[in-house]
Amino acid sequence: MKKKAWAIWKGGIKDGGGVISTETGVLKDAPYGFKARFEDGPGTNPEELLGAAHAGCFSMALSLQLTNAGIPPEKIETHAEITLDKVGDGFAITASHLIVKARVPGASAEQFTELAEAAKSGCPLSKVLNAKITMDATLES
Repeated sequence: MKKKAWAIWKGGIKDGGGVISTETGVLKDAPYGFKARFEDGPGTNPEELLGAAHAGCFSMALSLQLTNAGIPPEKIETHAEITLDKVGDGFAITASHLIVKARVPGASAEQFTELAEAAKSGCPLSKVLNAKITMDATLES
């Protein structure tokens, strides 16, 4: 399976800007740029998009783990905090912290934590990130 996305950038790093699109059309010419990435400007940025992708990937992986354990979730809400640090002469994504709240009837806290950890390490995006991935997972009643 191959999924496609693309970006078009025009201009210099600080005065330029770009758009990001996906083959599904969910993102179509979404603006991004320096101000959205390093300041409080409009548009999106690669770290925000990576966070959304990681949160979505993890939520699906956790749903799979829970469903396979016979306790399908009612709701999983995952937030991802992506850390972009200055490293040497450039920048690097050094961490992704997942904040998870889930409503899973019939799940014990111990079982939920075990399955959440399995989802965190098994999610394809977790596997591709060369960053420290941490998580706070809460089972709601």
